[in-house]
Amino acid sequence: MQVDDPNAEPWMVMRMIPAGLTLLVGFNPLVTGFKMEHFDASLSTYFKALLGPRDTRVKGWFLLDNYIPTFICSVIYLLIVWLGPKYMRNKQPFSCRGILVVYNLGLTLLSLYMFCELVTGVWEGKYNFFCQGTRTAGESDMKIIRVLWWYYFSKLIEFMDTFFFILRKNNHQITVLHVYHHASMLNIWWFVMNWVPCGHSYFGATLNSFIHVLMYSYYGLSSVPSMRPYLWWKKYITQGQLLQFVLTIIQTSCGVIWPCTFPLGWLYFQIGYMISLIALFTNFYIQTYNKKGASRRKDHLKDHQNGSVAAVNGHTNSFSPLENNVKPRKLRKD
Repeated sequence: MQVDDPNAEPWMVMRMIPAGLTLLVGFNPLVTGFKMEHFDASLSTYFKALLGPRDTRVKGWFLLDNYIPTFICSVIYLLIVWLGPKYMRNKQPFSCRGILVVYNLGLTLLSLYMFCELVTGVWEGKYNFFCQGTRTAGESDMKIIRVLWWYYFSKLIEFMDTFFFILRKNNHQITVLHVYHHASMLNIWWFVMNWVPCGHSYFGATLNSFIHVLMYSYYGLSSVPSMRPYLWWKKYITQGQLLQFVLTIIQTSCGVIWPCTFPLGWLYFQIGYMISLIALFTNFYIQTYNKKGASRRKDHLKDHQNGSVAAVNGHTNSFSPLENNVKPRKLRKD
């Protein structure tokens, strides 16, 4: 495929990395390539036996051909979560104010784009709320697939949430809930994109994109000190997330009660995953908004920037932090 191929998807062009770059990392590309191909073939055979045939419509798309890159990114993420706070322990925290504004604005716009495209794609394809197969809406299905690829890719971008926590030394925000949610979503959506990249998969992504418009706009505004006194809706974002999980369970259950061509196994898995998030977020909400939680929020009143807001997206010290050995430090003035 040539770069100027008019039919090339943007993510297909992105994956054409010059072969010479592999020499910079100090391994034999032929030997390593053969081993990786063999390993990937074994994985593909296992996944096919377990989950059935993959969806050929995403073949060749960036990061989707094999699971290894997604798995490696997740391992690197977990290593940074573990080693990052140790590295920063004796260093001064970074402000990151400027890049936070840009980062949050970018994710707000991306989330808004995904939400609008998903809504219009569902409307154009006349998707059935109760159960929607993956090959029943023609070109509208392809529109949904393209948007959901960006949704999958956004989960990789959102790893930066945690990295900003580390750079700003807000290690109390790196909770079990936070790491579980971020690490699991990227992997789950790799499988979704390869087996059920449209149809009934649209609903949770649509709601989550809308919630992220609110959440990342809050983050972006809180990065500007003069805006902080006017920000009042962080509690309602958490309530919206819980409502999102409940609505997703209801909509997914419809596909179980009134089945269509969408695989039942995926529906059962999604219900189970949503239950786990409800349990974790409910515990977070109770711990954050009871009297003790209110007292803790006062301690962090001046620490509202991205990666430090205490009541959004499971970012709270109500769970045991993954890094406790942090020396006391003075509050930043920003």
